[in-house]
Amino acid sequence: MTDLFAYKILTRDQWDQFRADGIFHGAPVDLADGYIHLSTRAQTAETVAKHFAGQDDLVLAMVDLAALGATVKWEVSRGGALFPHVYGPLPMSAVTTKARLRLNDMGRHVFPAGFSEG
Repeated sequence: MTDLFAYKILTRDQWDQFRADGIFHGAPVDLADGYIHLSTRAQTAETVAKHFAGQDDLVLAMVDLAALGATVKWEVSRGGALFPHVYGPLPMSAVTTKARLRLNDMGRHVFPAGFSEG
């Protein structure tokens, strides 16, 4: 794959713990599956809609995949698409930026300015 960055969606509590620890071992779904789920830019909106519908005050963390090296594996997942999965902890040093995802009046997540799919 040629994507240089991927995205992790975290709850506010997960983000606060990640910041405090400097490392993220995964959300409950990640721990159950044995890897940390990430999404490409093109996959992120669908991931948020499918797995975080109705949840406000989320954090969208942009992850530098090169910083993770061989721990990133591209694997087939939803709809046969390849998703980046991290086999190991995610260090805060790999997060390049973050943004809050809030719900609008219609209950849809509002992505940061400049964030577009694809």
